[in-house]
Amino acid sequence: MTIPDLGYSMKWQGISKRKFTGGRLISNRGKRKCELGREAGEPNVDVTRKKQIQTRGGNSKIRLLRCDIACVADPKTGTSKTAKIETVKDNSANLNYIRRNIITEGAIIKTELGDARVTSRPGQDGVVNAILVAE
Repeated sequence: MTIPDLGYSMKWQGISKRKFTGGRLISNRGKRKCELGREAGEPNVDVTRKKQIQTRGGNSKIRLLRCDIACVADPKTGTSKTAKIETVKDNSANLNYIRRNIITEGAIIKTELGDARVTSRPGQDGVVNAILVAE
């Protein structure tokens, strides 16, 4: 029995064909569309561009491809304002993301209001929410 090709050039997140010892596992079924994975959304600093993708159960996500505006909250005053993103200063997820200006959760971005830490997941949520960090 052969595994049917779904015709997609995406990642597959199903069960491996090998055991952890290296032995072969014989599957009793083929691949399923719900087991498909997608490439990681890596939004960088540029003019805002979004993409809507369909997810399981008829739901949808808004994937942020590029963004130049963040909603920045100030914990001292309790207010939030939109601010233009200038650059990515630090990103603990991957040091190469700093050079490529890729925004992920936990990244430190330089904005008009000051340095801010990203609290949302831009590749999943479609927005950049951040909180000012004390300098």
